[in-house]
Amino acid sequence: MVFGRRNYILMIAGVLAILVGFIIMRLENEVDGFISLYVAPVIILGGYLEIIWAILAAPEKKSDVAEAS
Repeated sequence: MVFGRRNYILMIAGVLAILVGFIIMRLENEVDGFISLYVAPVIILGGYLEIIWAILAAPEKKSDVAEAS
C-alpha cells in the first residue's frame, strides 16, 4: 500500500471534518451568521489541512514498529 493505516484514518477524519463544516454552514442558513462566517470555515480549513497532513505524513516503517515492541 502507498499509505499506511494511520494515513487513511487521517484522510477519513479530514473528509468528515469538511462535511461537518459544510453541514453546519447550511444548517444556520444565514449570510451574516456567526457560525456561517467564522466557525464553519475554520472547521473546513482544518479538514483540508488534515488531508494534506495525511498525504505528506510518512507511513510507519515495519522495522520501527518491531523494535518498539
